[in-house]
Amino acid sequence: MIMNDPNKFQAIISHAKEYGFVFQSSEIYDGLSAVYDYGPWGSELKKNIRESWWNEMTRMHDNIVGIDAAIFMHPTTWKASGHVDNFSDPMIDNKDSKKRYRVDHLLEATADEWNKAGKTTEAENLLATMDALLASNDFAGLKNLIDSNKIKCSVSGTCNWTDVRQFNLMFATQLGSVSEEASEIYLRPETAQGIFVNFLNVQKTARMKIPFGIAQVGKAFRNEIVARQFIFRMREFEQMEMQFFIRPGTQKEWYAYWKEERMKWHQSFGIPASSYRFHDHVKLAHYADAAVDIEFAFPIGWKEVEGIHSRTDFDLKNHQQYSGKKLQYFDPEINQNYIPYVIETSIGLDRMFLLTLCNAYQEEKWQKEDGTEDSRVVLKIPPKLAPIKLAVLPLLKKEGLPEIAREIMASCRNEFYCFYEEKDTIGKRYRRMDALGTPFCVTVDHQSKDDKTVTIRYRDSMQQERIPIDGLSQFIKQKMQ
Repeated sequence: MIMNDPNKFQAIISHAKEYGFVFQSSEIYDGLSAVYDYGPWGSELKKNIRESWWNEMTRMHDNIVGIDAAIFMHPTTWKASGHVDNFSDPMIDNKDSKKRYRVDHLLEATADEWNKAGKTTEAENLLATMDALLASNDFAGLKNLIDSNKIKCSVSGTCNWTDVRQFNLMFATQLGSVSEEASEIYLRPETAQGIFVNFLNVQKTARMKIPFGIAQVGKAFRNEIVARQFIFRMREFEQMEMQFFIRPGTQKEWYAYWKEERMKWHQSFGIPASSYRFHDHVKLAHYADAAVDIEFAFPIGWKEVEGIHSRTDFDLKNHQQYSGKKLQYFDPEINQNYIPYVIETSIGLDRMFLLTLCNAYQEEKWQKEDGTEDSRVVLKIPPKLAPIKLAVLPLLKKEGLPEIAREIMASCRNEFYCFYEEKDTIGKRYRRMDALGTPFCVTVDHQSKDDKTVTIRYRDSMQQERIPIDGLSQFIKQKMQ
């Protein structure tokens, strides 16, 4: 995949809408900025990614269980977690356009422009200086960095900037039937705290012993002022995360273990290892003593998909302090009570969805035997993630072929998602299925009536072969492994 290819990224966005993967939210009312809806095939793909992660975390590990915590939580939760005081981004406004930018995004965009212009050393120095200033919370230094490099607003074209300011990213709302009696609460900005406040409940009821993990998938909400890059950065998004509780002093070993385990999962889909990299954090979050991102080579550059953090005992210790409830664990092996340390793995489901689309999207051209050129747009989605596993296509809408096709549908649909289509020529139907990422198509023709076989077509190679109808379901299941 070529990075910094905005044309390809725009093609993927257009493809996602045209083929029912992602729609702009409230589109008939001109949409809502940085909020998106998942269509028929997008919701199916998203479900498959979610299930793959869930199975990997909860079924393949004896010491990890799942929960589903509520979105609304007691407001003191966010005071204890540090979000009320620390959950903010440095922002800057252009006085002429009134457009607000996140400072790191503004500087990163400038670095991208410099790299394209061949000024690689200058770009590297700019980002290195930015990282150092962010690490020290030097807002005056960041403002000077923007001014000294004459960085312009993309709308006004001017360098007329405000000072750099912090902006809290939490959504506040009211809880209560009468506005005068309502209390302010927050839409959760992360899902982790639902795990921490249930630590003892899960530990006792699931009879878990340290080390053990709690996994969950859920919605989170952030008031991203500079929401951009399609579904990569949104105000409403879904996280898949696991908090792994460990004995203090063992965090380095478990941190290394989960770095390796999570990268294995990403590469299990057949995505080239060269498309992934680790990126250690320069500026650590207030709760962490180590942090690393798993980044993917998107067409818009290297971007974070998943984070692994060593959160120490920050969360449980603070919740113990603010709640007045003991959140300690008695370890019978060492005969001690202690507040566990935590290793976190957190992956954005929407970002993994976008990663899957970007990796899968291909525009292919080839020379046919008669010398003419042919082409297709295909989504080479890993079969186990593909929204539609099998398309069943009768060659004609008559002569008993649809009936045989319906029988095949009935025999397979309990095993995996199948799709029936009889409209248009078989070639057009193949192309439509390619664009949807369907790995297998079977065509029912007149020979099927005689010998109970069908033609199966493979998406990636476009090769075809005859196989018996009997045992088709098992055949497809084996191919998906």
